[in-house]
Amino acid sequence: MKDERLEKLAEVLVSYSTKVKKGDKVAISAEDGALPFIKAVARAAVKKGALVEYYVDMPEVDAELLRNGTQEQYARENIRFGACAKSDVWLSAWGSENIKVMQSIDGDRLKQRRLANRENRRIYSERMGSGELRWCGTQFPTNGDAQNAGMSLEEYEDFVYAAGYLYEKDPVAKWEELAVWQEKWVRYLDGKKELHILSKDTDIRVNVTGRKWVNCCGQDNFPDGEIFTSPVEDGVNGVITFSYPAIMNGNEFEEVRLTVEAGRITEAVCKNKEKQEILLSYIDTDEGSRRFGEVAIGTNYGITRHTKNILFDEKIGGSMHMAIGEAFREAGGKNESAIHWDMINDMTREGRIYADGELFYENGKFREEALG
Repeated sequence: MKDERLEKLAEVLVSYSTKVKKGDKVAISAEDGALPFIKAVARAAVKKGALVEYYVDMPEVDAELLRNGTQEQYARENIRFGACAKSDVWLSAWGSENIKVMQSIDGDRLKQRRLANRENRRIYSERMGSGELRWCGTQFPTNGDAQNAGMSLEEYEDFVYAAGYLYEKDPVAKWEELAVWQEKWVRYLDGKKELHILSKDTDIRVNVTGRKWVNCCGQDNFPDGEIFTSPVEDGVNGVITFSYPAIMNGNEFEEVRLTVEAGRITEAVCKNKEKQEILLSYIDTDEGSRRFGEVAIGTNYGITRHTKNILFDEKIGGSMHMAIGEAFREAGGKNESAIHWDMINDMTREGRIYADGELFYENGKFREEALG
């Protein structure tokens, strides 16, 4: 039996997020645990007259290649990523039955896999930045993700669909309302030169001169709720400590602390010392992974808990995040890397952000008086 919430999600993704039209080449991708998502989105896209291709990821097979294969076998271009990045529209879903499948894979092997896909990531970034590619990523609820979030599958389904306002009679109207509110802060921040971010064990300055702030309201991620830009490549200085665990390939790094000089990370440590070497394997993916590709503020106050899923966690109302690695061309970013890794900081206690010396964000809330 079809899940009406999933059908509603597919319709919103096709009609609102990516505005699929007749003749569009639409790529749909997900893991094998999310096949219902592929089917639902394909139905919605076919109705629009799209030319549909679909790709199924199999993490258990990838893990086998990485664990036991030769470099020739595992360090190869990701054909699926390349094909999707060259389409007109790419709709993808996270959703895994085994969140930890990559956790024990050797860090150097994972690094070589990332580097082999560098050219596809460059194509993806450039086509996203120019608007040639309309991409939107979402979540399909699985038992694996539910357990990782500390919920039953039913609870997690309710959480996922509620975060996207899919229980609303008109979800699109709700996202359009959020877009109007966020745009006020985008206009406020456009033209600002420096952010000064302060919170527990954090004092960092971020140069955003000439960079464009982007209003995220369901076009690129779904659910959504953030405003972001890409820092000037050599313009980040200070220390930032991320209060929420930073997660990559099933590994959790607690209280990651980065020291930054002239835009480059000079020191990276985490609280769980047994993960230190693995953390550095990501930080040292390439030269670009030692710099930042994003600084952002989460604006979805309907997401109130950390679920160990970056799609939701980076949107938490009252949080901010920065990402090491690949920058956003649409924001004016230039940093290139085979990685883009978001790390999140709770700002609800002791959190303040200044723009050119003016306090506009405090304890997880925007200060309306800053708008004048």
